[in-house]
Amino acid sequence: MNSWIENAQFYHIYPLGFCGAPYKNDGETVCRLNKLIEWIPHLKELNINALYLGPIFDSSYHGYDTKDYFKIDCRLGTNESFKQVCDKLHENGIKIVLDGVFNHVGREFWAFKDVLQNGQYSEYCSWFKNLSFSHTSPKGDPFSYEGWNGFYDLVKLNLQNEEVVNHLFDAISIWIDEFNIDGIRLDAADCLDFDFFPKLRQLCDSKKKDFWLMGEIIHGDYNRWANPEMLDSVTNYQTYKGIWSSHNNKNYFEVAHALNRQAGSDGMYKNIYMYNFLDNHDVDRIIDILKDKSHINNVYTVLYTMPGMPSIYYGSEFGVHGIRSNRSDHELRPCLELNDISERNDNIFEHLKKLSEIRKNCDALKNGSFENIVIKNEQLVYKRQNNNETVYIALNLSHDEADVDFHIDVNEPLFDVLNNNQRFDIWNNHLHLFIAPCSARILTQLVQNNLDDTQQQNEPETEIPTEPQELHLGRYRHFKGGEYEIIGFAMHSETGENMVIYRDVNSGALWVRPYFMFAGTVTRDGKTFYRFEPII
Repeated sequence: MNSWIENAQFYHIYPLGFCGAPYKNDGETVCRLNKLIEWIPHLKELNINALYLGPIFDSSYHGYDTKDYFKIDCRLGTNESFKQVCDKLHENGIKIVLDGVFNHVGREFWAFKDVLQNGQYSEYCSWFKNLSFSHTSPKGDPFSYEGWNGFYDLVKLNLQNEEVVNHLFDAISIWIDEFNIDGIRLDAADCLDFDFFPKLRQLCDSKKKDFWLMGEIIHGDYNRWANPEMLDSVTNYQTYKGIWSSHNNKNYFEVAHALNRQAGSDGMYKNIYMYNFLDNHDVDRIIDILKDKSHINNVYTVLYTMPGMPSIYYGSEFGVHGIRSNRSDHELRPCLELNDISERNDNIFEHLKKLSEIRKNCDALKNGSFENIVIKNEQLVYKRQNNNETVYIALNLSHDEADVDFHIDVNEPLFDVLNNNQRFDIWNNHLHLFIAPCSARILTQLVQNNLDDTQQQNEPETEIPTEPQELHLGRYRHFKGGEYEIIGFAMHSETGENMVIYRDVNSGALWVRPYFMFAGTVTRDGKTFYRFEPII
């Protein structure tokens, strides 16, 4: 694995939209992409250390219709101005990944224009996939060619042609040499010839150590593309859908299954460090996908604690809206000014700041194993673990408070680093958790100093029980107020576990509960106390 990618927290920008560039290339050079420099403090506040930029090279319209792979789109600036931006990003510890659009070009691509002008006498006829002078094209050309996905404004390149590959590799070499980029995201990677990837891998490895290659893959077995000879990673569309769908359908089994299938003990993608996301330039914003907006913090908690690296699409940290229409992706790719974002939701931003700090300081979230611990329709607990650290992530999507109980591997106290380092004591390798509505807990053995001074000063000093209490026959009051009477003790016939038999004083209903749980503690609102207190 690349030395830097394990620590990567990505931010994804679609530059032409972000900068407010005109949709059609007007030929006027304006260094709009310098705007990125103004955003660097914001990125660092979110612990962003890797920036993925959508297409930035000369194109006619949206960037995916390339005209020239060697020239920055004039609507964004010049090669020199972009180099200065890259230098500034690197000075601030931010890696740069560019969009590599190698499957197709625009109709104004210089070699295709030569075919339009010279017809079958053009020396570039073989550069394009299935170009034939036996038919006309839907664009009225005296020849036919293959358009990407049926779009004839996007002309498919023939990657079996060595001249085409060499042309692309010459461009990539300049990107690395001139801009010092750290990686490439391959657009429509599932449409590229498989022979192209090993050659690309070899070129990039020869140019720069730890160069990162990631492919846009929507369907199929990710191992076909992500392996030592080809790509390092792929876009994780499988769990993208599982995360929001499990919340919309109140079914945590869906995302639990997806995560276990990918990264569990027998996971099929354990060796791939996935590029994880909740929205991007092609899909609706997550805030608009969610039926219940109060689930927004939980979906981001999953993003930052699941195996792989998290990526935030620009503006979504403030709850920016955007829904794709049948005719345009414009709403997904807005121009944003950091100090003038309408309906800005700073609660999401503050939650992401917490999550990014937790992930930065927690190695188990970067490289630990994955295991589901508790799976219910509306509650989910999973574990991330490496040789030095164990982390439990507990989620509740219900609008009611939930309590979950589970066996754990440690007996030392755990601290909820997402919620002011609340302490939870462990007895007999069991933990009982209360989870507030539509919220989560991240439990570790180490306190993280991610609270501000005011929060720390205001934390109440409470006497924390350190031993389970000794139980006797008699009356006890539950911490929620109910009154109960212990009428006996027993041993579980199958497990040998000590049990408490007790009755509800008001209704007379009989109950059985494990001794350790009856005698143990609960933690709520930062305070730890016994679950049942004796009535004296």
